[in-house]
Amino acid sequence: MNAESGFEIKPVYGPADVTGDGAIGTPGEFPYTRGVYPTMYTKRPWTMRQYAGFGTAAESNARYHQLLAAGTMGLSVAFDLPTQMGYDSDDPIAHGEVGKVGVAIDSIDDMRQLFAGIPLDQVSTSMTINAPGSVLLLLYQLVAEEHGVPGAALQGTIQNDILKEYIARGTYIFPPKPSLRLVADTFAYCRSEIPKWNTISISGYHMAEAGASPAQEIAFTLANGMEYVRAALAAGLAVDDFAPRLSFFFVARTTLLEEIAKFRAARRMWARIMRDEFGAKDPKSLMLRFHTQTAGVQLTAQQPEVNLVRVAIQALGAVAGGTQSLHTNAYDEAIALPTEKSARLALRTQQVLAYESGLTGTVDPFAGSYAIEAMTDEVERQATGLIERVFGYGSAVDAIEQGFQKQEIESSAYQIANEIDAGDRVVVGVNRFAADEEERYEPLRVDPAIEAAQVARLAELRANRDGSAVEVALADLAKAAQGTENVLPLMKEALRAHATVGEVCHTLRGVWGVYHPVERF
Repeated sequence: MNAESGFEIKPVYGPADVTGDGAIGTPGEFPYTRGVYPTMYTKRPWTMRQYAGFGTAAESNARYHQLLAAGTMGLSVAFDLPTQMGYDSDDPIAHGEVGKVGVAIDSIDDMRQLFAGIPLDQVSTSMTINAPGSVLLLLYQLVAEEHGVPGAALQGTIQNDILKEYIARGTYIFPPKPSLRLVADTFAYCRSEIPKWNTISISGYHMAEAGASPAQEIAFTLANGMEYVRAALAAGLAVDDFAPRLSFFFVARTTLLEEIAKFRAARRMWARIMRDEFGAKDPKSLMLRFHTQTAGVQLTAQQPEVNLVRVAIQALGAVAGGTQSLHTNAYDEAIALPTEKSARLALRTQQVLAYESGLTGTVDPFAGSYAIEAMTDEVERQATGLIERVFGYGSAVDAIEQGFQKQEIESSAYQIANEIDAGDRVVVGVNRFAADEEERYEPLRVDPAIEAAQVARLAELRANRDGSAVEVALADLAKAAQGTENVLPLMKEALRAHATVGEVCHTLRGVWGVYHPVERF
């Protein structure tokens, strides 16, 4: 049979199949194939996050308290589509989408509600937000300051990975060059103001959800990472000043062995890229630290309980591959937002792995397996070739603008879809072992009245704020955006004055414009 990356999986592996330099290496040492820390999970498990957010900030806050009570170690915020695109809930384009796939955050008032009663100096928070990532981070910082928590005490991550939006996901706002400037400005701002914050989570997850193979996932993700490093260097930052705060975000599929190999190959490749390509000296600059989410695209609406098994296998692959944090999808996510019960079961899956499986007793237990080492070499070989093809266009942005990554991913997705349709790739409950009659399932539903409530909150905010102060702050932001100074301090002052997320993003749209992709056939 063939791996998803296309290479042949052999029935039996031996020493001759391991084509690398033969040095498996030591955990916590270059090139970090076996893990970025010498003890990995033997001292403490990975950070257990649960991605959550829906409806209003108050509803999501209640879910966060439930998750923390159930043993979650870190929060992971899902934002609704208007927020991800930089629109307020009362914008006509937001109609019908408010609070549907995540929580609606329009202003500092919503951010206050979202984190009410949560100790921000004790909880690590991840925010899945890209084009307006800096805006949401500043709102988080402002709320923390109101709680008496300084920026130096905050820990967490913003995804802030705009390049993958052009490739696979589509929630971009500005063209690539000003978007990269905003990313570099965020690096610089956080270095001085929020030094423990991970300023970017360079994501292969969404490319995988769009159909990328494991080799494509890490190749295009690492190529994007190289582009961000180049943008920061061009902005005058020193590599070892920002590289230790870079983090990554990958998927974990059900193809267990290939996924473990993928994670090991990615660590080894990034360490060599940072040392050899960019001259990084700090060992933390060489460490590929990553969050993993189990593969939502592989979950099925048919026989959804089977997804419990899929998620457990996927989580096992992430842990055996050495992830630093993990989100396990709920079994019902192919149907709707997870219920409180299904979200708790997803967390319990991680806790069983951590505390009952024995997997945390030793570091990198699959190391030395002929199959794993051979697959690690093969995934690295394929991914390296793809990176070379990306930079054959000049840069990752140039390749994006030529549609290279998107076309490669679409070809891979088409191939997998054909294999499933033909029955060559089995999906239990879909093309084999289907049930004669599906059990009725009652999903979580978001109240459509949420949109009207958010619109009313915005009207009240605009009526009670100092409108002149907002206008002055947004004008100052526009002026900064026209020049070269860091825009984040000006954004922060606008948000402090109760400017909305949409108003800040519209101000930047007025200066930088909006990205319109060119379709190539």
